[in-house]
Amino acid sequence: MQYRRAKTLGETYFFTVVTYQRCKILCEPDNVALLREIFCSVMTNHPFTIDAIVILPEHFHAHVDTTRK
Repeated sequence: MQYRRAKTLGETYFFTVVTYQRCKILCEPDNVALLREIFCSVMTNHPFTIDAIVILPEHFHAHVDTTRK
């Protein structure tokens, strides 16, 4: 699978990520902590801020902004 990454600064993105087969794994505190670690790791190499995020048991919605670090 090939991923495309938007590299335009100054944009705002809204996206939804769904777990495989909608397994309800995001309601576990350890998995939420891992998700937080992953976001922080990615943010060190790709400048963006998370304006809003909603985490549900089998998916999450995020609104991110690339205009500020």
